[in-house]
Amino acid sequence: MADSYPRVLLVEGKQDRFVIPELIEANGVSWGTRKNPVVFIRDYDGYQKLVDPDVISTELQASGLSALGIMIDADDNPTGRWQSIRSASLKSIPDIPEVLPEDGLIHTTPTGIKFGIWIMPDNNMRGMLETFLTYMIPTDREALWQFAQAATNEAKGKGALFTNPHIDKANIYTWLAWQNPPGRQLHQAIMERMLNPNHPNAQKFVTWFKTLYDLM
Repeated sequence: MADSYPRVLLVEGKQDRFVIPELIEANGVSWGTRKNPVVFIRDYDGYQKLVDPDVISTELQASGLSALGIMIDADDNPTGRWQSIRSASLKSIPDIPEVLPEDGLIHTTPTGIKFGIWIMPDNNMRGMLETFLTYMIPTDREALWQFAQAATNEAKGKGALFTNPHIDKANIYTWLAWQNPPGRQLHQAIMERMLNPNHPNAQKFVTWFKTLYDLM
């Protein structure tokens, strides 16, 4: 970590690194440049590399840091994910709350750094980034979205190889395959408004992000 940034977000993978800037910029925050972003996003290439007490401790000790956020997927066990990321944080933040707030954690560490945790999709349900993005399906496209889910389910019954934990990925990519142009990546779908970044269902996360990083 040669470069230091005052605001940092730790994520599991590259998709998060592309999606979050598009979402936040579409909600009124200028993201800045690649070398000088308003929030620097660091991906750890998987949950296991991120949920490490030494990683979190090192990140919190970075020079000039004012706010550190962690965004992870709930997958099939939101309670277990919270318990593990909380346990990994206890080394550095002994007074971290026992319960994850519905609106995401924002906590001030003993050294005065704002520390936040968000578990995709909504700090409560099973799921992942793609689950959260399905919340942003435009209201006037709901019928097509329902049909895409039905088609994905039928494909599974005919031998489609995706696993059950990845049903939300299969659903949203099926839906994106039917847009114009078809097959856009997730961050492009936000940028081109195939997904509605201003959808009311996305605003709880946006508010958490803006509040954590003092971007309101």
